[in-house]
Amino acid sequence: MGLQSVTAFFVWCTVINAVLLIFSALLCTFAQDWIYRFHSRWYPMPRETFTVVIYSFIGLYKILFIVFNIVPLAALSIIG
Repeated sequence: MGLQSVTAFFVWCTVINAVLLIFSALLCTFAQDWIYRFHSRWYPMPRETFTVVIYSFIGLYKILFIVFNIVPLAALSIIG
């Protein structure tokens, strides 16, 4: 597996994860009531707790996206 293949892999990983991050952020911003009703059927919790959990998830996903997608892609771009 060459440097170009690994770089292409990280480019597509970055694109796919960016789309998922943007989609989930938009969904949680504009359809938060629907998501809360959907999940509160299985896991009853107060609305404030749900909001903290959702925004914590998006924040963690964003950090993991940067660490495991953006940083390796930047490093590969620098050395390639």
